[in-house]
Amino acid sequence: MSKIPTPHINCADIDKIAKVVLMPGDPLRAKFIAETFLTDVVEFNNTRGMLGYTGKYKGKWISVMGSGMGQPSIGIYSYELFKFYDVDTIVRIGSAGSYVSRLNVYDTVLVTEAFSESNFAKVAYGMRSKKLKSNKAVNAKLIKAAETLGIELKPAVCHSSDVFYRETSTDEAVNKYGCECVEMESYALFANAKACGKKASCLLTISDSFVTHEVTTAEERQNSFTNMMKIALELATSKKR
Repeated sequence: MSKIPTPHINCADIDKIAKVVLMPGDPLRAKFIAETFLTDVVEFNNTRGMLGYTGKYKGKWISVMGSGMGQPSIGIYSYELFKFYDVDTIVRIGSAGSYVSRLNVYDTVLVTEAFSESNFAKVAYGMRSKKLKSNKAVNAKLIKAAETLGIELKPAVCHSSDVFYRETSTDEAVNKYGCECVEMESYALFANAKACGKKASCLLTISDSFVTHEVTTAEERQNSFTNMMKIALELATSKKR
């Protein structure tokens, strides 16, 4: 185990971070989850405003921490959690835009694979695949949790884009690689998990649609996407701190 704190996480005690970490992009969403769902909450990180908390859910420890936007950002935070804080599982919980009519605003999506044009995995680890899988064992637990909670969970391949605003076509992602929605982080998370021998998955809530042109507000994205939060939090019951 390398020396902690790390350059981006100012937690000096490895035991303050649980084995399972939920990672929304927005640190304020991490704060909302901690305040809404957890008890006995302790803040373990505030470097650069990237808030991280550990608390109890149904009596079991779980952590939640922001990842920031984009693959370079989640690439840093997830790597440090996996490599230096002995985190076993990270589940990204974020928002996505829908490319298809099957996925509607507020739907909850389980990412089975992430496609990206990014060179993140190639540069960091020599991985040449443009598609990376999430962890099947974690996905099975998420599917079971969703069934128990009565929440519909839609499996899909996502497009992890390096850009939010683009003038080029997304036809390759949709037609060649079967992407049904787009976000900006999961491909890098899956690459880090594969390289570190750890587990990663991703739950997304559809925040806008390229088909119907519906959109949600920033406040709704921060505070109202609770179904994916509830599903992911159930992982606490199967892991020790």
